[in-house]
Amino acid sequence: MKFSGIFSAFRLTIICLVFFSVLYPLAITGIAQFAPAKGKGETVEVNGKIVGFQKIGQSFTDSIYFLGRPSAVNYNAAGSGGSNKGPSNPDYLKEVQARIDAFLVRHPYLQKKDIPADLVTASGSGLDPDISAEAALVQVKRIAQVRKIPEEKVKQLVEKNIQKPLWGMFGTEKVNVLELNIELNSIR
Repeated sequence: MKFSGIFSAFRLTIICLVFFSVLYPLAITGIAQFAPAKGKGETVEVNGKIVGFQKIGQSFTDSIYFLGRPSAVNYNAAGSGGSNKGPSNPDYLKEVQARIDAFLVRHPYLQKKDIPADLVTASGSGLDPDISAEAALVQVKRIAQVRKIPEEKVKQLVEKNIQKPLWGMFGTEKVNVLELNIELNSIR
């Protein structure tokens, strides 16, 4: 009588192993074949060289580029995730304050209240490739000064790269930072 429970548990374990280790991954791989780039990620190329991925953020630290959203996982796609620290966590608050201070050093013409939240807080995945339109526009003056190009030209580039919400109502306006920085390099 005791062995029937063990055999049932063993049988369930084998079924779960086959399903979750073989059948489910095969099904997801099959579905991915209908996605862009067949589930391998949409790469972004410049002059035939892959410079990044469309849906994965990356770090831009040079002043000549627009800054992206901070990452809780240092832009490592192998381990995406947020910091899991709440807004009352003292370590988290210190981290955000350090980001604010660093941003204000690069943008001395701004005040703390002018900084969009997405420039100092990491996304839930830690890999967000987009920033809000406001976050891009607030950096226009710095980019224009550093690159010695007219501010209006940089602003027009940002406005050209703003992606509107789905059907004009689902989501917010956003800008893909990698694509914006690639186009920025083409401005003279």
